[in-house]
Amino acid sequence: MTASNGTLLVIGSGLKVYREYLVAPISRRARAAGLELVLLNNLNPTWQREYFDEVVVANVFDSEVMGAAAREVAARRNLVGLICWDEPLVLDAGLLAAEFGLPGLSARGVRGCRDKELTRTELTAAGLHQPRFALTTTVEQARAAAERIGYPVVLKPRAMGASIGVVFAADRAELDAAFDIALSASHVDPGPYRASAVVEEYAPGPEISVDGAVHKGEYLPLFLARKYSSDQPYFEEVGHVVDGADPLLSDPELLHTLARAHTALGIEDGITHTEVRLTDRGPLIIEVNGRLGGDLIPFLGRIATGVEPGEVLFDVSIGQRPDTAGTRGSVAGIRFGYPEQDCLLRSLTVPTEAPGLVTAAPMAEAGTTLRLPPRGYLARHSFVVCEADDTATCQERLAAAAALVELDTEPVGPPAADAPFAMPAGLLDVDV
Repeated sequence: MTASNGTLLVIGSGLKVYREYLVAPISRRARAAGLELVLLNNLNPTWQREYFDEVVVANVFDSEVMGAAAREVAARRNLVGLICWDEPLVLDAGLLAAEFGLPGLSARGVRGCRDKELTRTELTAAGLHQPRFALTTTVEQARAAAERIGYPVVLKPRAMGASIGVVFAADRAELDAAFDIALSASHVDPGPYRASAVVEEYAPGPEISVDGAVHKGEYLPLFLARKYSSDQPYFEEVGHVVDGADPLLSDPELLHTLARAHTALGIEDGITHTEVRLTDRGPLIIEVNGRLGGDLIPFLGRIATGVEPGEVLFDVSIGQRPDTAGTRGSVAGIRFGYPEQDCLLRSLTVPTEAPGLVTAAPMAEAGTTLRLPPRGYLARHSFVVCEADDTATCQERLAAAAALVELDTEPVGPPAADAPFAMPAGLLDVDV
């Protein structure tokens, strides 16, 4: 191949601590294939310069601005692929890939992933086990829906990620407040699905997530994470553990359910992150996200299985069938540090040495206000990642490493009653 073979466009790099481990192998594979790599990003480049041949700076969180910038790149370059792993940008990026005739989830597929109501509708129509649900825009509609469905219920924004605005309501006394929380979070979404909340039947059972590749409609599982969440009524994710030899990765019922769900949604090419409840009626798809998993789950997957998610993403983005065979069978986990109460972070130190410690990093700077639900979400001050030969040892190492995090905080009062919902600081693309 020569350098004239084309360009791979990446929309939104994300934070260095979260995404450099993906960008590096993508850049390596692109250069080996004679492809140039162009980044369309909302900030001037810093760490990204090492990996990209060109960086176009534009407000990617404005659909029209993003579209115009991407079309300008397409007009002067031969695009052969498009990659996006940032949840708020996935819909627009997927539609652009379809417009340019590039491998991607497909216009139907990306809408089915992004719109939680459409996900439920499509999967129910395909005969998959799904909770009863209803889309609502007013508290009156939510009350009526909950009565029809039956308590307990879960309310969630129509299109958000990271469990933001997801809340459990045990009975009608809790419904109104839960709806207000979900609807408030939904207003942050700049796309067509804002200002609405889905009310759905609560499905008890352990929760897992599966990252998988899709090549020309064929579903290929990569790795599976066991999720650890906070207590009800909120479902904040406090950690994940990936076992490279998890028996569920070869469970016929789960794999059949995942493949059927992706077919039902019309997903063609890409990587998805599917969240599943293991219920007494079998696997229940909670949602299918049109991107790699967050929370460094793909990083854990790489450690535990040997599968390089950046390389898989490169392959499917240019229409090649990826190699998804694992080469390892270890266990890797992540645990996030949360404060016990709303606070102002004054200082933070993470461990550099601990048994099995792979990495640790702060997730908030000194001077950041951290608020717990429902006043805020993802109030994470740090994370630790550990590896072990088995799950029990990995959990022990995560607990020991997390206990070594040192932080100094001071309590803060509640926010003003009319304060708007603010995205968590840890999700903002504010690299330095």
